Parts: sequence; C-alpha cells; structure tokens
Amino acid sequence: MGLVLNRPSETAVADPLPQWREHAVEPAVVFVGGPVRQEAAICLAHSAGAPGSEGWQPLFDRLGTVDLARGPGELGVEIDAVRVFAGYAGWGAGQLEAEIDAGAWYVLKAAPGDVMCAEPTRLWRSVLRRQPGVLSAVASYPADLSQN
Repeated sequence: MGLVLNRPSETAVADPLPQWREHAVEPAVVFVGGPVRQEAAICLAHSAGAPGSEGWQPLFDRLGTVDLARGPGELGVEIDAVRVFAGYAGWGAGQLEAEIDAGAWYVLKAAPGDVMCAEPTRLWRSVLRRQPGVLSAVASYPADLSQN
C-alpha cells in the first residue's frame, strides 16, 4: 500500500472534516492518495513523538496515522499538522517488486518535510533534485519528452 503525496484535489479538508480544519497544513485540501477505495480517507499527521494511543499510530519520526472518526482532542496526543488522502495505491503480491526490478520506480529516501510540504505539485522534482549524480538531472526533464 502507498499514498500519492503530490496530488491535491479541489476539496477543502474543512468540507468533509471541519474538526480537522485548524490542523490541516497548506494547501489545506484533501489529496488524491491513489485509485483504490477513493471513498476511504487516510490521514497522516505530525505529533511531538508521542507513543501510540487509540486514534494515533506512530509510523516513524514524528509521522503517524490518525483515526479521522475521532476529533483532535480525543486522541490523547497533541497533533501539529495533518494531511488527508482519499484513496490509496495498491499492488498485488509481487507486483511492486517486479515493477521496481523492471526500473519503473525510483526508490529514494524521504526527507522529514516531504509528506507535509507546502508545494506538493513540485514534490517529485524537489525529491529528484536533491539526489546525487545523474538522477538529479531527471528533475529537469519536461513532462512531455518530445519537447526536449
């Protein structure tokens, strides 16, 4: 399972989830997390490194998931920022590994600010630009390679 991090929608987080409005980072919209189950929401959040509780599950560093059925004051932890995703990306058994082996994906380390970046439409280029060697040049490729 994965989430597309750079596809903001037109729907404000406050529309479906008014209780999370003040915690949503800019752009404060619901993101399209992927093509699978777009009626379901996944929320990634920053907290001050609190241990897991009902409604909050830490993943790594300050990043974790939040149960959106609960309000911010019901989690037992202080939430600094949230980003909400509708849907997710999914693969069958062995499918993602085969795609990686075929060279269809760049597998790179995330930076702490990637998930909550202020300019998500530029995230792909930003991540590539900070890579060493020739991979950083891929950030400059035009979207339509025939325009190169």
